[in-house]
Amino acid sequence: MATININQNKNPFQGTNITKYIIYAFLAILLFSLLTNTTFITIPPGSKGVKFKRFAGGINKEKIYDQGFHVVMPWDDMIVYDVRTNESTGTMDVLSKNGLSIAVELSYRYMPQPDKIGYLHDEIGPKYSDRIITPEIRSATREVIGKYLPEELYSTKREAIQDEIFTQTQKAIQSKYITLDAILIRSVQLPDKLKAAIEQKLEEEQLAFQFDFKLERERKEAERKIIEAQAKADANRILNASLSDKILKDKGIEATLELAQSPNSKVVIVGGGGEGLPLILNN
Repeated sequence: MATININQNKNPFQGTNITKYIIYAFLAILLFSLLTNTTFITIPPGSKGVKFKRFAGGINKEKIYDQGFHVVMPWDDMIVYDVRTNESTGTMDVLSKNGLSIAVELSYRYMPQPDKIGYLHDEIGPKYSDRIITPEIRSATREVIGKYLPEELYSTKREAIQDEIFTQTQKAIQSKYITLDAILIRSVQLPDKLKAAIEQKLEEEQLAFQFDFKLERERKEAERKIIEAQAKADANRILNASLSDKILKDKGIEATLELAQSPNSKVVIVGGGGEGLPLILNN
């Protein structure tokens, strides 16, 4: 009779258990990775956050989270805003007062109000620059430049124009939780013929200014010489009026005494007449 040996220790489901453990481990790693990205949040320097609570009323607009490490429930979101000063540029075509087309390049600096990012996110969103700032700047630029001539924008009133654009834009966005720091006109592109005409005009004005300056300088120099000559004439007249024979005689005696005290050898010549003074000469 044949004997059949059956291994009672063999587990037909052993391979299945290993696969199950691998799947569990993979799911655990995946869950940990998801929780790490959504639960443990770090707000970087120069930024602030506002939390969206999915099951607790949405955004708490008054609660602002500062930079650093924060723990957020997986079903909630932390929206992070850069609250540092940002700069953007833009080029646009506008019409001047006389209807000419001008290409203007602007740069502007702005930032969200740090304590109002909850309201900013709820009412406008992260793209507030494209939705609010850029359209308002374009509108203000067209309106302001439309009141000036090209040569005024190109030279004399450029700073006044950019200040006016800034004031008008700031007034339009002041209730949108955004702070506008500055608007600068970086460049102005005019038609070539108009640009050449303006430059020639400015050059002629500069030459005329230099000519007027030279004339004014010569006029002042002539006045100075007249005043100097008049002062000398007045001084001589006063001196002549104050001189007398006795004063001249006293001066001559003083000079003779000083010469007589000199150690050098001298020749004395006595002047003629009763009032003549001695004249002392060196050998």
